[in-house]
Amino acid sequence: MALVTTSCGGGGDTSDGPIKIKVWAWYPSFKPVVERFNKTHTDVQIEWTNAGTGQDQYTKLQTALKAGKGAPDVVMIEFQEIPTFQLTEHLVDLGEYGANKVKGNYADWAWKQVSNGDKVYAVPVDAGPMAMLYRKDIFDKYDLTVPKTWAEYREQAEKLKAASPTSFMTDFGANDGGFMTGLLWQAGARPFDYSAATAPGIGLNVNSAEAKKVMTYWEDMVDSGLADTTAFATTDFYTGLTSGNYATYLAAGWGPGYLASVAEKTAGKWRAAPLPQWTAGGNAQGDWGGSAFAVTDQTEHPEAATKVAMEIFGVDKDAWRIGIDQAFLFPTATPILEWDYFQGKEYDFFGGQKVNEVFVPAYKGIGEFDWSPFNSYYFNQLTTAMNQAVEKKSSWPGALDTVQQNLTGYASKQGFEVAAP
Repeated sequence: MALVTTSCGGGGDTSDGPIKIKVWAWYPSFKPVVERFNKTHTDVQIEWTNAGTGQDQYTKLQTALKAGKGAPDVVMIEFQEIPTFQLTEHLVDLGEYGANKVKGNYADWAWKQVSNGDKVYAVPVDAGPMAMLYRKDIFDKYDLTVPKTWAEYREQAEKLKAASPTSFMTDFGANDGGFMTGLLWQAGARPFDYSAATAPGIGLNVNSAEAKKVMTYWEDMVDSGLADTTAFATTDFYTGLTSGNYATYLAAGWGPGYLASVAEKTAGKWRAAPLPQWTAGGNAQGDWGGSAFAVTDQTEHPEAATKVAMEIFGVDKDAWRIGIDQAFLFPTATPILEWDYFQGKEYDFFGGQKVNEVFVPAYKGIGEFDWSPFNSYYFNQLTTAMNQAVEKKSSWPGALDTVQQNLTGYASKQGFEVAAP
């Protein structure tokens, strides 16, 4: 840790030298972003480490925070994990160091993912508004219509299956809690009612009517042979995307870049369209993914660390060119979302389509959503129960009852006061 190293060196930060801030992050192509920041800032410099992706980093971070040493000044944390780290009071309130002055740069729902009133626990960077990526060549070949509702989606899936029995409309990745939660989010399900201000009180409603509607739909799609259940991020999944086995991929805002990297041979064949709606003419949206920069309580320079969190990406267009073109991040900052370069960017992989013209409206239509302070446990329970359902050991809606029961017991044992749904 830069702070510890400086302290052990005996001299601390010199008055005429820049403050060094240690950052942990796993963003793709992050090195040139760091280099740009260091070139454009003389008062503070970033020392960057990739401490692992997702849970690997979180495990190291939790260990360091418990030990009271070894944590970075600034750390990348996904939206759904912020309540967990905030609960243990290891995140600095960035509102005390000016973070609220950039609140207007972000959509209300995104800012509320990282804040509670005037308290700010992180600065948003990227998000994952959902849309439908589809194979235009397959749609053309079988005369399929781009569906606007989930009912139409099923109708087109049946038409595809009749014409090509070995094909699927899509793959439902029951091994990804973020993907499933994004679909629940769009349908109006709100599994948690929680904020730092109301802790230890928490509302749990994982098996709501809205959530069960989603699972009933997908149980029918799978049982009818219209959707596959191959685990995401596996060789078979990548093969399905490349071979044309899947006519659509329900993706997040980072999905276009991800798809281009795992299905290169299909370049030019894909297009983007809005996520089908449950109600015709509706504009309900969901999010799958998203992350932010938080400052840990081990920093000796909270003001400088807050500046780093706010300005690594912020609204810096040069930094965002790297984030957009090389890392395929979907920005949360409104000035970048509305930037002609971003909205008007044509993607060769999508036949020259300006796919962000689909994802930006989706981002703006996302509603508020609370996460629990035990999200890792929730995702584990959700994916375990859903895989049981896929194996026909329970119904899909019934799997949510199991998750509700397990979460209620877990939360109570952890000292939370669980409110009835």
